[in-house]
Amino acid sequence: CQPVPKPESRVEVCNLNPCPPRWKVTPAGPCSSSCGLGLAVQLVTCVQILHGQEVLQEEHLCPVAEKPLTSVPCVIRTCSYEWSFSEWSECSTSCGNGIQTRQDFCLSSLTHKAVNPLFCRRFPKAIVARGCSAGPCPEQEGPLSPGTVTSAAHLPTPAAGTEHRHKVLDVPLSAGPQEQTEPSGGEGTQPKSASCVCGNLFLNATGIINMTGVKSRECTVAIGRPLREEVSVTVLESSLNCSAGEVLLFSGRMMWRTGCRKLPLSMINSRTNTLIVKQRVVLPGNGVILQYNSRTATKKYYQDCDQQLFGPQGEIVNPVQVPAQRQGVVCRTFITVAPRQRISIRALNTDLGPQGNQTHFNYILVRDVSTMKTVVFHGRQQFLWQSTGSQAEIEFHE
Repeated sequence: CQPVPKPESRVEVCNLNPCPPRWKVTPAGPCSSSCGLGLAVQLVTCVQILHGQEVLQEEHLCPVAEKPLTSVPCVIRTCSYEWSFSEWSECSTSCGNGIQTRQDFCLSSLTHKAVNPLFCRRFPKAIVARGCSAGPCPEQEGPLSPGTVTSAAHLPTPAAGTEHRHKVLDVPLSAGPQEQTEPSGGEGTQPKSASCVCGNLFLNATGIINMTGVKSRECTVAIGRPLREEVSVTVLESSLNCSAGEVLLFSGRMMWRTGCRKLPLSMINSRTNTLIVKQRVVLPGNGVILQYNSRTATKKYYQDCDQQLFGPQGEIVNPVQVPAQRQGVVCRTFITVAPRQRISIRALNTDLGPQGNQTHFNYILVRDVSTMKTVVFHGRQQFLWQSTGSQAEIEFHE
């Protein structure tokens, strides 16, 4: 091109509109637990790019419904435990046959300190009581006294009683007949059993959920209401053993909370129209009884074009943009099914522009709420997407 006159270089300013404020998440801090399940805190701020610089903005300027969680679950390593024992005690009798006992301890292999024995219940344990002989007793006149017989019948010590309790816990529970309960747990009623509660989705405006007597270690229920409403839950009763690690977890699109102590009469607000409640128990039979209510949300957490689906099946259509709506609004579809179910989304027909003209403005975003992983689909791509949990979100961009 040397013989050809070279035109002058030109720079033209384009896209003068500033980008809208967005949420910024800093890397999560250290995990609150050195082993097992813990929580890591991450800083969430509202920022906007102005003149090439990142400027901190007030939180209400960012989309409230899209705010990431400030606390996320974390696991550094799996906790491991082992049994340890004290020395054998002296024989319980000064003559004849007696019993010896020793104290058992559950030790953390990480800290080598004693923890609650329930953490070791899955590991085999040596005996804590054994027979012993202190030699022949002097000859006595007549038969043994009734008092001696009574003493022999109550030989097990408190340590032996503990051993018996652990053995009872290790016996597998048989799956017997399950009592039917009202799926809604209506107001003023209390389900007879929690056998049918776990894994269910409750859609009534109010109700009582009995999660006591559950045979599995984990029991999860979901509460769902239409958009424009929020859910509040009150713990009526709790028999959770906090020192054994039993816990209740509440999670929603805008909240995450765990608790065990001081649960009765405490109230949890979902801040949105759905709430997941997960109960983790160690001792069979322990659990909580919940009462839930719904009301009109105090703050708007959704767009006018958003929609909520509760399954088990439905059709999702890209909402039509009304001219009166502001530009750049993102329409979403929220899907919530029963915790025991999973979600499949099949795109029957998509037209997001020519395949070769895939800009970052036109796409469908599908988010798996349980893992917060997202997948983006462009162009005329047909797809089949499946969830790992019971909640999903779809965003239609442009």
